Amino acid sequence: MKRIIKRITRNILHMGLLTLLPANAMAQQAVEGTSYYLPRTAINFTLLIERVSTQPGELCMYADRFLKKSDVATKPVTSYRILSIKMNTEGVADTTKLFTPAIDAKHSIHSIKVDEESGILLAVNAEPKRTQKPSPFIAAEKPMPLNPRDYMSQEILAAGSSAKMAELIAQEIYDIRESKSQLNKGQADFMPKDGEQMRIMLNNLNTQEAALLQMFEGVTDRDTTETVISFIPDKSVSKQVLFRFSKVFGLTESDDLSGEPYYISIDDLHKQAQNTAIAETGKKNKDDAGIYANLPGKIRATLYHNEKMVMESELYAAQFGVTAPMDNELFGKKLQTSLIYQPATGHIETIQTEILKK
Repeated sequence: MKRIIKRITRNILHMGLLTLLPANAMAQQAVEGTSYYLPRTAINFTLLIERVSTQPGELCMYADRFLKKSDVATKPVTSYRILSIKMNTEGVADTTKLFTPAIDAKHSIHSIKVDEESGILLAVNAEPKRTQKPSPFIAAEKPMPLNPRDYMSQEILAAGSSAKMAELIAQEIYDIRESKSQLNKGQADFMPKDGEQMRIMLNNLNTQEAALLQMFEGVTDRDTTETVISFIPDKSVSKQVLFRFSKVFGLTESDDLSGEPYYISIDDLHKQAQNTAIAETGKKNKDDAGIYANLPGKIRATLYHNEKMVMESELYAAQFGVTAPMDNELFGKKLQTSLIYQPATGHIETIQTEILKK
């Protein structure tokens, strides 16, 4: 428990964060919001998941015969993989911690700033700190699909059978590769005049080859999506299933055994954040200013894939600490205090105090 703060001057000297500045007495102003929540801390896991879908080529059955390719898809195949996992924290309104500040002539509270969506307290008598939320993933623009028939000669298009077409296309692919080899060696009949022309010629040959290869190898489409999995711990847990992931089906429910499990463990480190401007926990005060803060507790969050640790982080979570009122002398007639809160934990990040002149 915190020791009782008897005098505000002692409070200021002990913290080293408060700045005493002379100021004129301020008139009461309209308050932005009359009630607020303190947060619980959610742990967010942001997953980038890639889906790879392959449609077999029209001539896939001839790939081994004419191109010596034995590993091409002969039927549609879809697979998934996790590209990356990131962890961050976010404040979620704790509906059991709803408070109303005392806005009257006895208290120097003139501004309450809360998050517009959640109602979580962000600042008192101050502008909240601008916190940059993680930018959402934006997939890269896909190139236009190639149509193999746009790159086929009249002879290929007029082939009387699929086997003959496959043979002619394969020969065209080998001719393209030979042309690229001669260009790179400087042995082509018509060499480009400069590097830019060389680049254009090679790009055109690469495009032709890729389009014709689709007849054998098929078309592979890749999509990357972002998924956020939120977990709000309220106690220590040991390897609780957070989600499951399948290479065939992608992200699955935690009880779907078709996916491999990803576990989360939470360890309470029994270390509480400090703040000497907090009044004694449990102390009753008739002149309650209604300004509260969290003293979050430190935890260790660990993510496992089967038995292998994927990531580990030590962080503060509001629900593993305590909630207590701020010392009421901070908001009396003699002082005006500015507070800026951490949105994810409800802990006070910065505090400044001004002496009010009569």
